[in-house]
Amino acid sequence: MSVNHNREGKYAQYIMQDLILPPEHATPEAMTRYEQKGAKKRVHWIDGNNVPGSFQLNTAWYFKPNRDLLLGPNAETEAFGKWECHVHDVDEMLCFYGSDPENPFDLGGEVEFIMGEETYVLTKSSLIFIPAGIPHSTPLVNRVDRPIFHFSAVLSSEYKMN
Repeated sequence: MSVNHNREGKYAQYIMQDLILPPEHATPEAMTRYEQKGAKKRVHWIDGNNVPGSFQLNTAWYFKPNRDLLLGPNAETEAFGKWECHVHDVDEMLCFYGSDPENPFDLGGEVEFIMGEETYVLTKSSLIFIPAGIPHSTPLVNRVDRPIFHFSAVLSSEYKMN
């Protein structure tokens, strides 16, 4: 058995170590808007376009709240500046993890989230399963005491909203 480092070897095409975004998310303007309006830093994006056969998953760190950015005075007119619900034709998983290794269940902040007709306020590390067709919001981060790690996975080769 060979030992490979990072992206060497027969199966290296399945290892994602760089941020490769779809074209509509990869422009400098879109990346700046995402990070400013989302108050977060995207780490990875994987889907069937950059790793054939993969479902879509993206990861990011929240370093500060995005509540004022999403609900501020220009929220209705700016891209990435709305807090509204959407649906997917496939199942989705959302995850929010706190960054305190001594207390991994403490989110280290507060995330508000709409699913169906209910609003949830999360203060613990959480995994959320969203069945296809259930309306849900993007996360509204009310408070960040320590960085919050976030990922979302859509069980399709591309991220699509209805």
